Amino acid sequence: MYTWHMKKLLAIAGSIIGIIVIGIVLISVRETDTEVTKEQTKVGFILNGSIDDHSWGQSHYEGMELCADKLNLDVYYCENVPADERCMESMDELIEQGCRIIICNSFGYGEYALREAKQHRDIYFFHATGVEESGNLATYFGRIYQMRYLSGIVAGMQTQTNEIGYVAAYPISEVNRGINAFTLGVRAVNPDAAVYVEWTQSWTGEEEAERATQKLLDEHNIDVLTIHTDTNRTLEIAEERGIWCIGYNMDNIDLYPNTFLTAPVFEWENFYEPHILECLQGKFLGRHYWEGAETGIVSLAPLSGNVKPGIKERVEQEQQKFLSGTFDVFYGPVTDRDKTVRIQEMECMTDEEMLNAFDWYVEGVELNEENVD
Repeated sequence: MYTWHMKKLLAIAGSIIGIIVIGIVLISVRETDTEVTKEQTKVGFILNGSIDDHSWGQSHYEGMELCADKLNLDVYYCENVPADERCMESMDELIEQGCRIIICNSFGYGEYALREAKQHRDIYFFHATGVEESGNLATYFGRIYQMRYLSGIVAGMQTQTNEIGYVAAYPISEVNRGINAFTLGVRAVNPDAAVYVEWTQSWTGEEEAERATQKLLDEHNIDVLTIHTDTNRTLEIAEERGIWCIGYNMDNIDLYPNTFLTAPVFEWENFYEPHILECLQGKFLGRHYWEGAETGIVSLAPLSGNVKPGIKERVEQEQQKFLSGTFDVFYGPVTDRDKTVRIQEMECMTDEEMLNAFDWYVEGVELNEENVD
């Protein structure tokens, strides 16, 4: 744990440095555009879903396409690739076709991306949501939990039953972090509300998402639903049943106009453009990138006309704290479901704890114990 005041000072300094770095990168893009992008570069992209899923896959696709236009990239997309040795076959095929950069967008690809990177030292690899790097493999993610906290504020102020449903894929650190951040946002504005979690044990399975959603609705008086999956089946059910919903990955107000409130979303072009440019310049670093609201990688979709009066003002007030770098979600005191203080007052979680050791849940989270493991 870090002390809170130390974290504040580091955050402020980091925010200022980040703004300077972004400015330098943008200038660099303009200055080197004609130097390192004269020849087209082939990029291979491995996705666990599709490029038109209105979710995780499409968010990466749209960000990459914006980047491709600016950096003269020819991108090859491999869709619906399973997280097993078959993904290595896809990577090998992309490399044989001349791809010099390989991007994998799912946590499950980690072991295989690392093996491929060791076998192809002359290729640059990026692994989204990954946790292990090497000399030519970088891992990256956005601090989407910050936006989940804000969406939790929306849910906490919107609910009338004080029972909020959360359909989640797996009980891993990434997902647990989101559940906890969302619940802290809910409880910050509505201490009486509870967040009921149901697991799908799948990122993209629509049947699994439907079962989890129906179970929540059958067993609780849910009037707001949210997701941490790469399928929008839960949002479809919410629209059919007239239940408020909060999405993930993309702004899907057009698909669910009657019930959609907002969504934590990614704008991946703000990551891909500067870091692929580094590849073209020979400045690649095999490190972990975990970037927050101040970089533009994560944001909250515009609040729809379905939200109650007063919510927008509260969200904007809280959002400014993230943008200033003086606040983050997991500042103490924070208690778990057993009312044990996990984060002491004036302290906060380290990145290492949040990334790799988030195996507990904050007060207000209600779990189906049958399928936690």
